[in-house]
This record gives sequence, structure tokens and C-alpha cells, in this order.
Amino acid sequence: MNRRLVGLLAAFCLISACKDESVGRIEPSTRPRGAPGALTPPAQAPVPAPVDPSKVLLRWKLDAPTAYQLTLSATPGAAPEPKPPAASKKKSRANKKSRKRAASPEEGSVATAARTSTFFLLRGSTPTEGALPFALIPEAPAGETQQGRMSERGFVLEGLSGAMRNLAVMVLELPMDPVGPGSAWVLATDLVDMNDLPAGFRQKNTQHKSEVKLTALTPLADGEQVATLEYELFESVIGQQGPLKAKRREHSHAHENAPLSVKKNARGKAAAAKTPETLPELSAEVRVSGRGQFLVKAGRWRSWEARMTTRTEGLTLPGLPAGERVLSLKPVEPVPAELLQRQATK
Repeated sequence: MNRRLVGLLAAFCLISACKDESVGRIEPSTRPRGAPGALTPPAQAPVPAPVDPSKVLLRWKLDAPTAYQLTLSATPGAAPEPKPPAASKKKSRANKKSRKRAASPEEGSVATAARTSTFFLLRGSTPTEGALPFALIPEAPAGETQQGRMSERGFVLEGLSGAMRNLAVMVLELPMDPVGPGSAWVLATDLVDMNDLPAGFRQKNTQHKSEVKLTALTPLADGEQVATLEYELFESVIGQQGPLKAKRREHSHAHENAPLSVKKNARGKAAAAKTPETLPELSAEVRVSGRGQFLVKAGRWRSWEARMTTRTEGLTLPGLPAGERVLSLKPVEPVPAELLQRQATK
């Protein structure tokens, strides 16, 4: 009897301790993630990557027309121009006398004779479809102006080719990502264009190096920073000039009826023609070593200079004579009015 009372009391206590739930309550059922109507957690905003204070973003800032003068001059030790073919003694003596009378000491300098200038005119405007227009204006009034377009970082999009495009790439193109001391990147140069080599040229070996390195970030008193860039570019090609394929001649009926001795002679000549000949080795190489200082806040060059050395053996590179030349880029402030007028007429 006592055990039953104790059991009833215990059961009553358990029932009273439980909470009464409302009759007919419906619990919402959870749906699998990704199912239609499933509750998705609110999207979190992407956390921006931390900014490295030791790096800077190099970009052109063209709020007004900007001009640079690019000067190309041969160094005193550059290779002389190739000699013309030998003429008769009388003509050669007459030419020597005329050259002595007409030439002056200053004109005999290789550097003076090879000095040319081209103006880079960067038009300040709002980028249209991610492109900024620029123009290459020769110093000579009769020279042809070349137009081009570049991105905000100076990547040449269109308008140039050959040697002029390589010059524009070297002085305009900046790195894509932020850079700091020790950062290195490549340029989109093509110093030895295979399309410029003669037909039938068979390539044996090529070498290519393209490296631009930021070596220093120097603060100035006005809050500006100077980014010092060093350039090391090299490209070479070695190969041979293959013989042009001769057209196959059809054997005539007369040859078929020729004597046996004539046929043997023709077969011997054909076998000798198939014997491989030792062809001379041809080569071309271009090397560029330079240094520039870029103003980070102003978005323009403070100074830029490089040495370009071209060596060829049996080949000719259009626009790149053999020897060493100095490339110097200097800002022109203010922009000459004649440059703006010449550009306006194009």
C-alpha cells in the first residue's frame, strides 16, 4: 500500500513539472539547404584585402595635355654606317674631295648625325571605354604623326607596330598591380620581330628576357613619392637562311628519248642538288638597359633614360640599325602650341 502511494506521488510530481503545450500546435518543418523556399542566411559583405603601405599603384593621370620629348642619339662608339660598293678610282677620288669640302668637324660626329626626336603627346581627357589617346609627333614638320590608344596603366591597345610600338611600350607601360621595393614585372615588347626576318629564315635558337624592377620609393617634401624603376630587356634569334624551293620541272618527251649518257648526267646533277650544303649562321639581338623615375601622385615621368644595343650578323632589323643608341625621355612644360596645332589638324 505504501509503495503504491509513493509511486503515485512521484508520477504526479513529474506531470506537474512538465509544461502544458497547446493542443493542435504545428511546428514549422525545416527544408534542405538550396531547396526552393529554403531560408538562406544573409550574405556577408566581402572583407577588403589589407592595403600594404609599402606598395603603390602606378597609373597615368592625364587631367591636361602632357608632352614628352624622346631623343635617340648614337653613342660615340657606335658602329659606322655600312660602306657603299667600291667605285672606280677616279670617282672615289672625286667623292673624297667633295666630302672634304662639304663636311665639317661637327657633321662628322656619329652622335650628331643620328640624333632624332619624337614627341609623345598624351591628351588629357576622361577615358573613353578604358582607352586614352596619344600621338607620336616627329620633330621634323614633314614627318608623319602616328596615333595610338592606351589603357590607364599605359598598355598600348592599338595604333602602333614595329620599332615605334616597342618604344611606346617601354616609356608608357606600367605594372598592373601595386608594387613595392623589390617587385618585378614584364613588358609586352617584341624587340626582334620574326615577321621582319627574310623569307626562308629557319630559326634555331631564341632567347628572351623582360624584367622591370622597382628598386626604391623615395618620399619628397611635398608628400610626393618617386618610384625608381630599372629596365633589363633582351631578345635574340639565331638561325639559317634556307634555300628557296625550285619549281619541279616536268620531263619532256625528248628527255625520255635521250641517250643513256645524258640521263646518267642528269641523275648525277639531281643527286648533287639534294646534298645538304653548309649554310652560314645568321643572328640578331637587341638589349635595353634603362632607369626611370615616376612621380606616384602626379602620375607622370620625372625622368627616363635607357641604352639600346643592336647586334646583327647577316640580318637587318627595320628601324633598328646596328650599334648603341641612347634613349632619353624628358617632360616638355608647357606643351608647345605647335604640337597642339599639328595634332588638331590630324
